[in-house]
Amino acid sequence: MNVPCVLVFAGLDPGGGAGLAADVLAIAAQGAHALPVATALTVQDNNRVHDVAPVDAALVLRQAEALTAACAIGAVKIGIPGSRANAHAIAGLLRRLRAADPDLPIVLDPVLASGHGDALCADDALAGVADLLALATIALPNEPEACDLGGLDGIACPHLLVTGGHGEGSFVVNRWYRDGVLARRWRWPRLAGQFHGSGCTLAAALAGRLALGEGMLQALGAAQAYCHAALTQSFAIAPGQRIPRRFLQPAR
Repeated sequence: MNVPCVLVFAGLDPGGGAGLAADVLAIAAQGAHALPVATALTVQDNNRVHDVAPVDAALVLRQAEALTAACAIGAVKIGIPGSRANAHAIAGLLRRLRAADPDLPIVLDPVLASGHGDALCADDALAGVADLLALATIALPNEPEACDLGGLDGIACPHLLVTGGHGEGSFVVNRWYRDGVLARRWRWPRLAGQFHGSGCTLAAALAGRLALGEGMLQALGAAQAYCHAALTQSFAIAPGQRIPRRFLQPAR
């Protein structure tokens, strides 16, 4: 039997901590296979993003169309589009995929900037994310991103997981909203230090679980448990933010 595939749109982090590198490992750890489409090349290390060069939108589309013509897509995971033009091209492809499979899970990690506030889009990051929000099955903003996107009233997704990693206190509280109504909270012990690519890890793991056919509640629980384990076992490649150890067995 074929392994379920996740079509991934994200940028290339040459430090291997976030973006496509993180997505490939996190999806593989769930038992699915990533189909990574590069939306941007970045100049970054484990702490800062120094430059972003978006891939041409036509080339982004050609990458994805070659994959979708050959492979059955079990889920889609979207990170940074790199530019508004790329977001528009991705949205058009997603509409075509949804026409063939109305239930296709689309997981959006609405990254507006790096953890240090460095730009991750060549133009208007908020406008690019807005083009994709309307198509997403679930978006996973952190609390500052949720505010920038207009809060619960401004994020029109069937499912929303607002992550609490940027808060304070002994626990990280993640809140799942279904059709705008709070459905469940999860509490995870807050870990010391900072981590590079934690949001990518969580969103990619969730996409992998959904591609395997799990329901949203089960997939959310398993993806969060996997992400927390990856952060607990994180490692250093240089001073500053640590890298999640993503090649772990998924939670069962």
